[in-house]
Amino acid sequence: MSLFNNTLPEIHNKLHQKEISVSDLVGHALETIDAREDKIRAFITVDEEQARASARQLDDQLISGEERGLLFGLPVGIKDNIVTEGLRTTCGSQFLKNFDPVYDATVVGKLRAAQTVTLGKMNMDEFAMGGSNENSSFFPARNPWDLERVPGGSSGGSAAAVAAGEAYFTLGSDTGGSIRQPASYCGVVGLKPTYGLVSRFGLVAFASSLDQIGPITKNVQDSAYVLQAIAGYDQKDSTSAKVDIPDYLNALTGDVKGLRIAVPKEYLGEGVDPQVKEKVLDALKTLEGLGAVWEEVSLPHTEYAVATYYLLASSEASSNLARFDGVRYGVRADNPDNLLDLYHQSRTQGFGPEVKRRIMLGTYALSSGYYDAYYLKAQKVRTLIKQDFDRVFEQYDVIIGPTAPTTAFKIGSQVDDPLTMYLNDILTIPVSLAGVPAISIPCGLADGMPVGLQIIGKAFDESSVLRVAHAFEQNTEFHKQRPQL
Repeated sequence: MSLFNNTLPEIHNKLHQKEISVSDLVGHALETIDAREDKIRAFITVDEEQARASARQLDDQLISGEERGLLFGLPVGIKDNIVTEGLRTTCGSQFLKNFDPVYDATVVGKLRAAQTVTLGKMNMDEFAMGGSNENSSFFPARNPWDLERVPGGSSGGSAAAVAAGEAYFTLGSDTGGSIRQPASYCGVVGLKPTYGLVSRFGLVAFASSLDQIGPITKNVQDSAYVLQAIAGYDQKDSTSAKVDIPDYLNALTGDVKGLRIAVPKEYLGEGVDPQVKEKVLDALKTLEGLGAVWEEVSLPHTEYAVATYYLLASSEASSNLARFDGVRYGVRADNPDNLLDLYHQSRTQGFGPEVKRRIMLGTYALSSGYYDAYYLKAQKVRTLIKQDFDRVFEQYDVIIGPTAPTTAFKIGSQVDDPLTMYLNDILTIPVSLAGVPAISIPCGLADGMPVGLQIIGKAFDESSVLRVAHAFEQNTEFHKQRPQL
């Protein structure tokens, strides 16, 4: 049986019983990557030499018999917009194809402290702008369930690698659904924590008020382990929240008796595939059988979420990406006529079409004469969307619905229709605007492709989100289903 099929506690025990070594784990992951990467293309950079060297060092430590954490020795993949010291970080863009960071992101430092092994950097839509991974400037990743379909985005490589058994877990980033949507498409577990729970220091910014790092894993228990390792206040991040971090593993009780679930009618309405809706209703029946109760509610401002998000996120992107000018780091145009021409040519050559589209949209929304009409109004609508969630959470413990309105679509089928592409995030964007946590877990297949169930919680109540997800998972077999590669 593949080592990948073992749970983290099982791997932990095998390591300490000397049944396997860290080199075995890393070697198995690298062999799987070598066998499958020509099809999946989940990695932009594989750091084989350093991964094997790190594994040998950890094997030496195992000999001492010292107690190690549950993440000890695990091979992981890091999304390519999270900086890693000495390991190329491209953000999926030609602009940073030569960028080797001189420091680690806080989350990477925490994983190193937990003694994981970094396999490499994961494929992604350029600067996290996209929902299909087709905007990667290197090559598109593919969905392991069907190589003709997208893995989702922007963390498409992170989700595809876990689904394909290339990594035991990965880190992604979620701005408007970029962890949850690819997790849904690839049949794995993706958690977007509350904004501010996990440090953003070292995450290359797309939209600073929305970006959040989170884990993509095989199952809910693994997600709790990883979140435990990466959550916490960081003085290097001005948006980091000073909150107590609970023991997330203690939340995995399997008990949801008396739990009150809200199901927004907007999340099961027009545009949601009938088979997706059926799987979500089946999941609610499962939770009902475990003692939970659910009722239909309304989040009335949901219809404005996509327009609000793309105005705000593009505005913040316009500001954040101004630092990429060809002067300090990244690519630089050859033989510019003057400084302005250097800026112009470097950005023209370095950025792809989707990034340019969002920079132009954001710059327009922030420009004199349009700021009040677009950006300021969008901020006001964002407040209304957050208030919708606040009202529902006064009476209910969690909100449940689909993660995405459909299953993964065919590669190339929407690439020339950005508005349709943007609407794929209609069920994840409101959660990001409200800043609350949500997880996507598999809840079945529709025409052979995974369907994701989205469980949304109150701010900093990841424990309840994980508890409900784990209870559902333990009473189904969906998380054990794997693509045939």
